[in-house]
Amino acid sequence: MDPHLLRTFVAVAECGSFSAAATQLGYTQSAVSHHIAALETDLGTPLLHRRPVTPTPAGERLLEHAGPLLLRLDAARADVRRTVTAAPTTLALAASPLAAPSLVGLLAELRRTYPGTEISLTICSRAQVVAGVAAGTFTLATTDGIAAPSDPLRLSDTIHLRTTPLTHEALVVALPKHHPLARPTTPHPPNTLPDPRSGLSLGDLVDARWIDAPALAAPLPALRAAAGSDAIRPAFTYTGTDLRTLHTLIAAGHGLAVLPRSAVPQELAAIPLTSPHLVHRIELLHGHLSDPAAKALAAALSNDQ
Repeated sequence: MDPHLLRTFVAVAECGSFSAAATQLGYTQSAVSHHIAALETDLGTPLLHRRPVTPTPAGERLLEHAGPLLLRLDAARADVRRTVTAAPTTLALAASPLAAPSLVGLLAELRRTYPGTEISLTICSRAQVVAGVAAGTFTLATTDGIAAPSDPLRLSDTIHLRTTPLTHEALVVALPKHHPLARPTTPHPPNTLPDPRSGLSLGDLVDARWIDAPALAAPLPALRAAAGSDAIRPAFTYTGTDLRTLHTLIAAGHGLAVLPRSAVPQELAAIPLTSPHLVHRIELLHGHLSDPAAKALAAALSNDQ
């Protein structure tokens, strides 16, 4: 299967349009049509409905394979290039928003130790971090996610990146303080302060209003899998990376979110997530490192934990 044809197919499926995919890829529309026809001939089945442009059942199955296949090809190309190219003059770093502080805290010392190295830092989604490191766009990165206490993050089953666990902490349910679920579950004696609620399980929350904030909060697909329920659905979607905006949305009652304890300010209620037992984990990831500054940063991150 020609990877160029596969990339064209993914672009058309994502854009829902041959012309839009042609613009995105820098091809003519006729070239895109030829690529799709050639791929359908190769696989012996239609992959796209034409009006409207949507994947056929066979196309849906191919899309499931396409992302990991193309990522693996990009990773292989980048890994080979790293063995034959000189060390970069710019150290390209990346981080998902909640994993950025672990990286940023060491940059001042890195600049003092390697004054001739230019440093760039990109804050992006977890998926973009992994894809960027695999493709060689980023030399080194930190990313975050949720996992069982003894498990690593599931970054990708199709690429071989070096990963190092850095930190983990408890997860909490972030709610407005006036939310019914933030109130104590038992009465408190007179003249005493109520105890905070001891905890919540995902089973308590399947019908709650959720904010889907894929760059910041625990991903809803992961929570659905952990809860064994498809009822965890977004009532509000926030695609940004600013944590304070997410706090404001939660405080305004647009929905709740599962976050690491350190990411919830005092003006919100932070109720421990007691079941299932999951943690927020931060990991370092990179390919082969040849640049001394990159090696030093990776060592410092690993030793700082």
